[in-house]
Amino acid sequence: MQATHTPTPLPSLTLGGLLAAIAAKTPAPGGGAVASITGALGGALAQMVLSYSLGKKSLAPHEAELAQAMHVLGNARGLLLGLADEDAAAYGAVNELGRLPETDPRRIAEYPLAVEASVQVPLATAAACVDLLRLFARLAGITNRQLRSDLAIAAILCDAAVRASRWNVLVNAGSLPPAGQGRVMETIATLTAESGRLCVVVEGACSA
Repeated sequence: MQATHTPTPLPSLTLGGLLAAIAAKTPAPGGGAVASITGALGGALAQMVLSYSLGKKSLAPHEAELAQAMHVLGNARGLLLGLADEDAAAYGAVNELGRLPETDPRRIAEYPLAVEASVQVPLATAAACVDLLRLFARLAGITNRQLRSDLAIAAILCDAAVRASRWNVLVNAGSLPPAGQGRVMETIATLTAESGRLCVVVEGACSA
């Protein structure tokens, strides 16, 4: 019996290995995983801003809020990295099952679930990144001003992750049952608009 190959979890790869995996002629990891990783990078960069803000005397009144934000960002980074792996698995399944004949029992049983996952994962990525942007908007006025460019870049990365996730939803939503397509498209449109608005707010606060 041939051994089944289990892909290496994306968070376990070196940066060079991750880029090579993305660049390879394979269906996954692709744009969805890249979107989640981009959001995780934004969260990590915001954590750096917090690292230079915690313990700073001038920001002492905000210490508890900053510490809580550091915890939230750590959880979000782990969530987004997990979503990158989930996206790679979901799209890999869609690609594999889509090659089977439409009458194949496995395709009939598993393909609808794989398509649903290929839409829900980028939706979850977009929602998580919008939550991060809301947090960044609060942090802009209570963090180390010397790192305001880093917080602005963190916001840009998260907004890019939402916009990228929108494309993954658009590409895959067409395979959903018609009843579910409208709801999904409305949700991603709302998230994308809110992400853009919040990114402008954060960049404006960092520029002030």
